[in-house]
Amino acid sequence: MMYNTRVRLIALACLFAGLVGSGYFGTQITASTGRHGLSYTDTAEENDPPMVAMGIALGAMRGVFVNYLWIRATKKKDEGQYYEAVELADWITRLQPRLPQVWTFHAWNMAYNISVTTQTPQERWGWVNAGVRLLRNRGIRANPNDMHMHKELAWIFLHKIAGFTDDANQYYKRQFAYEWHNVLGRKPVIDPEHRDRESVIEQYVDWIQPIVDAPATLSGLEQANPTAAAIARAYEARLGEDLGTRFLERYTLQLELERAGRLGSIQETSGPRTKLFMSLQEDFTDEQAWTDLVNHVRRRVLEDEYFMEPVRMVQIVRKFGPVDWRLPAAHALYWGARGTDVGRMEVNEHNADSLDFVNAYRLVMQSVQDLWRFGDMYFNYIDVHEQRQAYYQGVPNPYFVPTYGSMLDEVTQASGLFEADRRAYRQFSAGYMNFLRDAVRFFYRRGDTQQAEYWYDKLRNWKGLNINDTTFVDEVALSLKEFADKQLYDSMGSPQVAVSEVYGALQGAYYQGLLAGDIDAFNGMWEYARKAHAYYFSEQYRQVVSSTAGARMEFMDRNFPFLAGNIFTNILATLGPEEAEILYSNAPEDLRRYAYDALVTRFKVFIDTQFEQGHVEENFDMLFPEPNGMEQHRIRYQQELDRREQQNIEGVIKN
Repeated sequence: MMYNTRVRLIALACLFAGLVGSGYFGTQITASTGRHGLSYTDTAEENDPPMVAMGIALGAMRGVFVNYLWIRATKKKDEGQYYEAVELADWITRLQPRLPQVWTFHAWNMAYNISVTTQTPQERWGWVNAGVRLLRNRGIRANPNDMHMHKELAWIFLHKIAGFTDDANQYYKRQFAYEWHNVLGRKPVIDPEHRDRESVIEQYVDWIQPIVDAPATLSGLEQANPTAAAIARAYEARLGEDLGTRFLERYTLQLELERAGRLGSIQETSGPRTKLFMSLQEDFTDEQAWTDLVNHVRRRVLEDEYFMEPVRMVQIVRKFGPVDWRLPAAHALYWGARGTDVGRMEVNEHNADSLDFVNAYRLVMQSVQDLWRFGDMYFNYIDVHEQRQAYYQGVPNPYFVPTYGSMLDEVTQASGLFEADRRAYRQFSAGYMNFLRDAVRFFYRRGDTQQAEYWYDKLRNWKGLNINDTTFVDEVALSLKEFADKQLYDSMGSPQVAVSEVYGALQGAYYQGLLAGDIDAFNGMWEYARKAHAYYFSEQYRQVVSSTAGARMEFMDRNFPFLAGNIFTNILATLGPEEAEILYSNAPEDLRRYAYDALVTRFKVFIDTQFEQGHVEENFDMLFPEPNGMEQHRIRYQQELDRREQQNIEGVIKN
């Protein structure tokens, strides 16, 4: 009897301890679940598919049901039934949104597998963009601290959109540039008096900082600028649209049409809402109010629709360089860097082996490399909007060259033993050595021998060199010219090399030739650029299925005069009036014809105003006389655009 009593007392004590413990720890677990957003869907929504509702109803058996769906989704993908796999993966994400693998599976299936089964660039872009939005807008939002998902999103930006493996990659780039031009507007025009790297970075910070400082709410905007809030209310009332991406599209289009001198000509043919927006601008003429409203909307769109942090965007620019956010590589850098940041916060002794820091950091460095190779981008916004074959050119941005080396120590330390100093061969070291080779070749071809010698010396004496490369000593024993030529012959088939060679030579022809008044240097570099351009397209040109007007590896325009003329125009746009006048006056007439209309838009009002006020001795027409044959050139230029449009219409779907 005493024994049974003792057993009962012990059992009661255990029961009491269990109840107390469950009450305490249950509260802690529930609080932690809420803090970290780990709760699952426990009620079916009205429009949920029956399978999702059934999975929710299964309660504790949900995990088994999700495993069943996962097996089916994988099987469907293996059988090539991608659309069915998409539907199953969507069910899984609703049932278990904290399962990172299903998000990446789902996004990859749309961006890669389904996109290539479609027939038009528009359809392809729709599926690629759907994959991006799934990971960025839903997946990472549900798993904000998952480094793997950040890495996968960065890879889609860098490989699928910024890369050249997809036949429709040129279409993707134009659409991406158009989308982000609407969101953020034009990139900064570099101040000719402040072209050093730190000053340029600050100019790009000034592009984003007003968005960081903008009020986050409409009530905050009301306090900061009542007129801006009044414009917001009038917009919503007259057009029946919420403030968001559509507002930014309308605002950006008005600016671009005005810059192109076409705003008046399209007023009669505009749609009713476009006319309402124009009337709104006529009724509210306070420019500062419009600026404050646009920055407020940009902040809301970035945070609410793209789930990006403007303050982090500023940090990215300060750390890595003058990032043009209209480039997919810029977004690969953003999400890759964010992933490594959250990964370092989450890493501990239990999960260190499962966090793939090497590949995560490699994506960050590859993004920087892509920004160096194609980070200075120019495109024709209006042509994309009007669904024409738009001009698009990404060229090397030398401001990112120092970034790669400065990142190397941080990356190597964070990557652990895999890249330890005692290894004879390190992948990061190999990447940096190739990066330096590209930099030396580019600066040499540009005619900047001082920078070329600096980076060549850096390559020769860098302490992190791989020690198993037996040919390296012979390679760096060459003269600068021999070394640069060897790099060219070894890799001219690469689009990155071709672009840097052609653009570097053209930039040298314009800066070291025309601007310096050295016509022989101009002729030599021009001829080299022409031959390199012709050689690349003779080796790599191939028509593609998804676009009859573009080649898969067409990273620059195949029409050399068109390419050279547009690059000349872009360079003139970065100069002040004095340097622009020198460059223009020394240029041959065919180049002047390409640049003249852009110069009228950029300088005519300013210079003529200065002339009328007595600050300068010559007006615009004296400094920049119109070249002979401009009317014929405009006709030929338009014919070239029409020819491209007839071959293939690329642009946005109007609505």
